[in-house]
Amino acid sequence: MPSYKEVLKTAKTLARKAKKEPSAVELLLLHFSELEPSELYLKFTDEMPKEIEMAFFEALSLYLEKNKPVQQIIGFVYFYGYKFKVKNTALIPRFETEELVANTLIYYDEYFANKAVDVVDIGTGSGCLAITLAKEEPLMKVTATDISESALLLAKENAEALNVQVNFLLGDMVKPLIGNYYDIIISNPPYIPLSEDVDPLIYDNEPHIALFGGEDGLDYYREIIKESKAILKPQAMIAFEHAYDKKMEIHMLAKQYYPEAQVFTLKDMQNKDRMTFIFIGF
Repeated sequence: MPSYKEVLKTAKTLARKAKKEPSAVELLLLHFSELEPSELYLKFTDEMPKEIEMAFFEALSLYLEKNKPVQQIIGFVYFYGYKFKVKNTALIPRFETEELVANTLIYYDEYFANKAVDVVDIGTGSGCLAITLAKEEPLMKVTATDISESALLLAKENAEALNVQVNFLLGDMVKPLIGNYYDIIISNPPYIPLSEDVDPLIYDNEPHIALFGGEDGLDYYREIIKESKAILKPQAMIAFEHAYDKKMEIHMLAKQYYPEAQVFTLKDMQNKDRMTFIFIGF
């Protein structure tokens, strides 16, 4: 039987030939071998048990030949250190979105002085934003909405697994929130323009309703900012993730509806304009 090292080398070669990510191959191997990275290194020259090898190569074929995301194959992804179940009913949480959570928590400390606040995550998908905020800051009472019932079911599963209280509401954008008032809106809405080409790995496996944001990718930002007036408290914050090239448009939208607001855009770790924060009434 081949060693772990030999199996990994073979699999990475296959991945490169298929123009796939070799790092994804390592995730699969770690998952099916039930080893931590340090443990795998120590067992590199050991023979891989046949049943593990078979399960690994079966999963590898789903990734290389069927174009299925590794996260959906193994059924979960880590986001902000928490384990989130993933399905094809919601977007796979991305590492980059962790920065939106981190900066929202920083601005919460700065602008709300550690007081209890009402927070809503609009278009929650897997629930990663809402659940992580509720886990990280007990003073946040978190609500989350989504138009997709199947996405909300997944988000509820994740909340239950992580033992956190989030109020989930089914409905389109701001509509299910009318009559309630919030200190913070956070959202990573669909923002890909309809005319933009999308990687087949994403297009074929993730819900289109969670990907596309109209002709220019800004439909949901327009709706959230416009309708937010009906649900925000006098002093409030809106936190968005968005496409790297939409900073100016989102600033203009914010100023159109909140002329006195402070608006900041932060760069992500790739030095791209990816997060915009709107501070109202401060």
